[in-house]
Amino acid sequence: MVGLGDRLGPRHESNNNTMSNEQRVAIITGAANGIGLATAQAFADAGYHVVAWDLAEAAGAELVRSIADAGKAASFASVDVSDAAAVERAAEAVIAEHGRIDVLVNNAGILRDGQLVKVKGGELVGKMGADQFDAVIAVNLKGVFTCTQAVAPHMIARKYGRIINASSVVGLYGNFGQTNYVAAKAGVIGMTKVWARELGRYGVTVNAIAPGFIATDMVKQMPAHVLEGMVAHTPVGRIGDPEDIARAYLFLADPGSGFISGTVLSVDGGMVVGT
Repeated sequence: MVGLGDRLGPRHESNNNTMSNEQRVAIITGAANGIGLATAQAFADAGYHVVAWDLAEAAGAELVRSIADAGKAASFASVDVSDAAAVERAAEAVIAEHGRIDVLVNNAGILRDGQLVKVKGGELVGKMGADQFDAVIAVNLKGVFTCTQAVAPHMIARKYGRIINASSVVGLYGNFGQTNYVAAKAGVIGMTKVWARELGRYGVTVNAIAPGFIATDMVKQMPAHVLEGMVAHTPVGRIGDPEDIARAYLFLADPGSGFISGTVLSVDGGMVVGT
């Protein structure tokens, strides 16, 4: 007689590699600052060996020192996520050293804001440059593609993995002056849903986080009236902390979250755009 479990297919959460005493390994891109920094610290505190990828070498070295000082494990590599060959080499180096990649957090991102076209007095006075558009797409969209493509085969081989991509609420709702950023973050959502379909059979889940207004150093430097406007649009009455996003990443990375895939988790304090 065929049991219910046989008919429903295999369970991957109890994979022996996953639940062994070996330390799990998490690659976090853009880990040297902001949300990435908070995420690296949170994963280290949760017992992961954190592999931080970033181009900010001094900040990356400081991250590794601070995690080591807390008795946790981390390493850093200078990696341009838009360079497929560099990403491939970095992923192979992780496998050579650790023999496994359990989690990939595609967090790296940049901003190059500008209006599609800017009109003043009926005259065209500016527009978003092709270099602005291409730079953001290269890091925020292509970077997610290159890192996932390099890491996924290793997860498939072990029949286990957690891939979590950084989108944004603007990828869901749009935002003035961010054609490039919104295009990238909306594209990340689309790729997330495709990869959840393609990789799920191998025990690899793929999800996205859509942060709202988060108190990174860049945001904190905005004028007071802008910050007040952000809070006014957030029902919980505050802008988010980087740690709020880090905890969401940790939740989706957990072995127990194996039935969550292809979803976009908004971490935005209940924000409703345009209210």
